Amino acid sequence: MINTKKGIDWIIERLRKDQSPDGSWNYPFETGLSTDAYMIILLRTLELNDEELIQGLVSRILSKQEKNGAWKLYYDEGDGNLSATVEVYYALLYSGYTKKDDKRLRAAKRFILSKGGLEEVSIFTKVMLSLTGQYIWPDFSPLPIEFILLPHYFPINFYSLSVFGRANLTPIILLADKKFFIKTKNSPNLSELHIHRNQDNSWFRSSEYRSLFSFIEDGVKRLMGLPEQLHQIAIERAKKYMLDHLEPDGTFYSYFSSTFLLIFALLSLGYKKTDPIITKALNGLFAMKCEINGTPHMQYTTANVWNTSLIGYSLQAAGVSTDDSMVVEANRYLLEKQQHKFGDWVIHNPKTLPGGWGFSEVNTMNPDVDDTTASLRSLSRLVPHDRHAWDRGLEWLLSMQNDDGGWAAFEKNTDTKLFEFLPLEKGEFLLTDPSCADITGRTLEFLGNYTNLSRDHKAIQKGVNWLLKNQLMNGSWYGRWGVCYLYGTWGAVTGLVAAGIPTGHSSIQRAVNWLLSIQNGDGGWGESCHSDRKKTYVPLQASTLTHTGWALDTLISTSEEPTSQIRKGITYLLDSLEKEDWTTAYPKGQGMAGAFYIHYHSYRYIFPLIALSHYQKKFES
Repeated sequence: MINTKKGIDWIIERLRKDQSPDGSWNYPFETGLSTDAYMIILLRTLELNDEELIQGLVSRILSKQEKNGAWKLYYDEGDGNLSATVEVYYALLYSGYTKKDDKRLRAAKRFILSKGGLEEVSIFTKVMLSLTGQYIWPDFSPLPIEFILLPHYFPINFYSLSVFGRANLTPIILLADKKFFIKTKNSPNLSELHIHRNQDNSWFRSSEYRSLFSFIEDGVKRLMGLPEQLHQIAIERAKKYMLDHLEPDGTFYSYFSSTFLLIFALLSLGYKKTDPIITKALNGLFAMKCEINGTPHMQYTTANVWNTSLIGYSLQAAGVSTDDSMVVEANRYLLEKQQHKFGDWVIHNPKTLPGGWGFSEVNTMNPDVDDTTASLRSLSRLVPHDRHAWDRGLEWLLSMQNDDGGWAAFEKNTDTKLFEFLPLEKGEFLLTDPSCADITGRTLEFLGNYTNLSRDHKAIQKGVNWLLKNQLMNGSWYGRWGVCYLYGTWGAVTGLVAAGIPTGHSSIQRAVNWLLSIQNGDGGWGESCHSDRKKTYVPLQASTLTHTGWALDTLISTSEEPTSQIRKGITYLLDSLEKEDWTTAYPKGQGMAGAFYIHYHSYRYIFPLIALSHYQKKFES
């Protein structure tokens, strides 16, 4: 006989212990080593000698090195990741705490050269190398800076990019236009990492890109004005966009990468290293530092709102009272974080007032659909007391539905296919924000289970149709913001069931059969980060708590009885709650396939708690 109570109680007490005084949960948002490396490079470039932080980051980086000298983005990546290895090699040299003849760096250099050297790194690594004087900018920018002036009716324009695309590309096109770089007397020399110097080919290799570039240039030529005047206006527009989107903490959109690039862009415009805007941006980055296993990690952003909204509703689903101080404090925190500013989302959604929630505690103008549904779930039992916040959140959420019926993360109808021709690896992840199964499914789950909207409501019907149309042949769905097919399938199935689709429906049954076919022998589930790179499900060859939580919650939502497979999965969860190994640190979230993976330290508690609670409620009560 399975008894879930002990496991549920253990997780609840763990969460109670980890809650912050402000009511949030500030578990680390861990995204590999790039941000750690970039922080060292930034501090050395600005000649800010925070030796304690730099030494701590060096220790963290060295502790993650593989035996062959490389660094990886995830456990089963293969022999290593070239771009990540170049970034940390550069940072270690620039830190001054490791020298080229150090055996660890010699091993890293061998790996880099075996993979083709600097010419083969990602375009974003090339940008960082170029703006610090280690690589030559291309003859022409990946996008002419005048692109920022193209009108909204032009088929490809600044606001047809995703918001995270705009945040990162605006400083990049400014820096590329000026071919700006900055070196110091302590800059390392990475020339031995070049294998061949065919610079033009090493930046852009796509003939389709040339035609897209010509298309954009033609659009620019149609703008009224002399070329030189337009050029200057575009530079001013880029500068204004960046300065208008600084958060109160000084960061640009609350992201590490865009803030890093902003600092260099401002330097290229003549700002001094000590300018108050640069100092404040730096302080914003310093504030994102967290500690993991005794060493510092620079977070890409903070995940407090996301963690708190998910934990708040999972605790209540597990039977913790809305009056419990832990839930009261979490919901008070969430109410304070509801957004009141108009962000870029209003460009494609001009008739709606603000009311969503963002991801990070410092984010005030970039709400997203996923955080909004998660926050509203946690707040749902407070509705009689705070109707205004609820109504504003729900109205904003419904207004963000795409014309195709699905929901995306940050903006509405930003899914142009033209960007696929730009010479940016994984450009579809950076530049577009399409409807996706995970967010559409989670939105339907919220609307079906937490609101009194009729299941015949037009928004729900359109969302259901989008999901049914986008199911894959094997029965799964691809999840855009998690790893990966397990995540998308969990979101889609629980959403469809909440929206009233019968569990006997062929779409649901195909998903169930797919899930059962990939269950591991120990009762759990696990999926590799290779899945999103290869665009097909790749098993991890090991079970994880989070993947098992998603799979079980899906099966529980579709089953009238605790099948042997469900019971086996629940047993795996209960037996594994306290384990600590590589599977608990394995990334379960992703931002850019093959480049940006996220280890959410909160997920190992949240998703087992949801699965165990739903099992208890459905089969044990």
